[in-house]
Order: sequence, then structure tokens, then C-alpha cells
Amino acid sequence: MSVFNLDNQNVNLDNKIVAGLERLSQVFRILLWEKAKEHSLSPIQIQLLIFIRHHSADKTTISYLAQEFNFTKPTISDAIKILEQKKLIQKITDQTDTRSYTINLTTTGKKIVLETENFANPLTEIISAANDTAKIVLWENISNLIVTLNKLEIISVQRTCFNCKHYSIKNKTHFCNLLDLKLLTKDIRIDCGEFEMA
Repeated sequence: MSVFNLDNQNVNLDNKIVAGLERLSQVFRILLWEKAKEHSLSPIQIQLLIFIRHHSADKTTISYLAQEFNFTKPTISDAIKILEQKKLIQKITDQTDTRSYTINLTTTGKKIVLETENFANPLTEIISAANDTAKIVLWENISNLIVTLNKLEIISVQRTCFNCKHYSIKNKTHFCNLLDLKLLTKDIRIDCGEFEMA
């Protein structure tokens, strides 16, 4: 039965939660569209710029970006082509393989990121008003949901602690062997710069 059928939704908490998550996904789309329109860009173009700005060069190839955003390589290539035409990115050719390249932001591209990456601030402000206990419960549920979706191959790329070779459980506690650090629930990451696939 559909979670969007109100007769099913209103008598089933599971369905209400899923419908609520769908409503939240609409909020992200709306906020992102508003920023994209200000700069005559598409939402995916804004997302690509933000991602490239905050990730290492090995994650800025067409292949990696296609996997990250669950788009085809031609779709990502088209978006990158437009960003290059608008002089927001530049391609850096691999010296060992001239067919390969990574993508860097230009000065103008960095400026666009500064003006757009705050699109989720209305949600951040709401969450920051909650107490720490509520935030930890919310974060634990979100991170577990993301890991499960990744295991089901619905989300393809996850650089989360739970998928990392440095992660372990010591004395029934999350632990990062790279940082030699006990991880509390609030310390679990979903996008770690030091991530290495287990």
C-alpha cells in the first residue's frame, strides 16, 4: 500500500515518517532551486560546484561525480561543459593520461560557492535550536538510515565511518583506528576526508 494514500498514511507511523522525509526532500529542492535561479544555474550545477570545492581532486573526475550524484557520465559531462563555458571551473589534464582530467573551480566558481552553499541554512537554524539529546537521537537515526540505504545499493557512494577500513568496535564502542579515538554518536561522519573503503 502506498505511503501517499492518506488512509494508509494517517493510521501508520512508519508511513507518516516516510511521507515526512519526502516532504523534507522537497524543502532541499526548493531551497536549492532558489539559489540556482539567482545565478542562472541548475541545481545539479550548484551541487557539483559545492562538491568540487570541498573534496579532494581524486573525487572531481567525471566518473566519480557520476557515481556520487547517481547520474550518467553524459549528464555530468553536459553539466561540467556548461560550468566550463560559464568560466566557473577548469579542467586539469592528467599528465600520464591526456584523456583524463580533474576539475578545479575558478575564482568566479569559488565566489558562486560562497554565495550558494548556505542554501540549507534555514534547516540548520531549526536544528541548532533543538537540545543535544534530540540532536543525537536524530543523527543516530539519520546515519543508520543512510548506511542501510547504502547497503541496499540505493545510495551508491558513502564515505561514512561504518564503511571505512579505519572503523572498528572496541569494548562495544565505535572507534577510529586512524585517529586512535573513541567515537561518540555525534562523532560519526557521513563524509570523511580520511575515508578508505573497508
